Amino acid sequence: MEARTGFSIIAEHATPNNQILWLSSVFGGFVMCKFRVMFSVMKAYELTGVISPLIFKGFIKLENSKKLEWKNRGFSTFHAIFAAIGALYFLVFSDLFDENTQNQQVLLINRSSASLDTLLAMSIGYFLSDLAMIIWTYPTLGGFEYILHHGLSMLAMGQALLSGQVQFYILIVLFTEITTPFVNLRWYLDVAGKKNSTLYVLNGVAMFAGWLVARVILFVYFFYHMFTHFDQVKLVYPMGYYSLLTIPPALAAMNLIWFRKIAKGLIKTLTKSKGHSHSS
Repeated sequence: MEARTGFSIIAEHATPNNQILWLSSVFGGFVMCKFRVMFSVMKAYELTGVISPLIFKGFIKLENSKKLEWKNRGFSTFHAIFAAIGALYFLVFSDLFDENTQNQQVLLINRSSASLDTLLAMSIGYFLSDLAMIIWTYPTLGGFEYILHHGLSMLAMGQALLSGQVQFYILIVLFTEITTPFVNLRWYLDVAGKKNSTLYVLNGVAMFAGWLVARVILFVYFFYHMFTHFDQVKLVYPMGYYSLLTIPPALAAMNLIWFRKIAKGLIKTLTKSKGHSHSS
């Protein structure tokens, strides 16, 4: 069984109905994220901007750059939860990738569904809009590493969406977004002047544990699974095949670099917290 060309695979998967579904889903994800830009231009708060002053009274006094990042992180938290729950459903609770119950004639790398395509397309819409925001406000919302992360993520998800291949592996990577709410909460607490709070310490521990499981150990499983199913991986069309061999390792390397920073930050926080408890 030989690997087919990317064009033939995409042409087969990109039926007229699928094209409409993809475009509407990407547009939906883009528009949901883009609301924050539209409302900012109108000098009004979007949903996170309305809720934030109720939770943190100092929000009104923040610099405009901080307000923008506050709102941006609010929607990124929403997307992270949405994407992680969706990925978890397809990986664990759905039988789409269950090799014991699915039709054995359909290889794992070729399995997809309309609802899964919708999830991927909406995430692409979010990343596209967020990338535009990052570039527009550079470097307020993030540096080059964020541009690289979003670019690689969209390239991988875009190929999986168009071809209908390797969506199982894309879901594993998408599930790593589950750590984003902890990262955002850490930033919120820092801006709110709560770095010495118990919640800040507990969130730091949760962020360390979550990152270790979702972005380090899970990637080990990713590569192990890919190795044990390499007979199928070799059947992926050329660009998808080489992307699968290069993009995940690049993301894994970035995760390890960030994990090192998180570990150092946690040690610093725990040491500081211990010092405060002894002095009191």
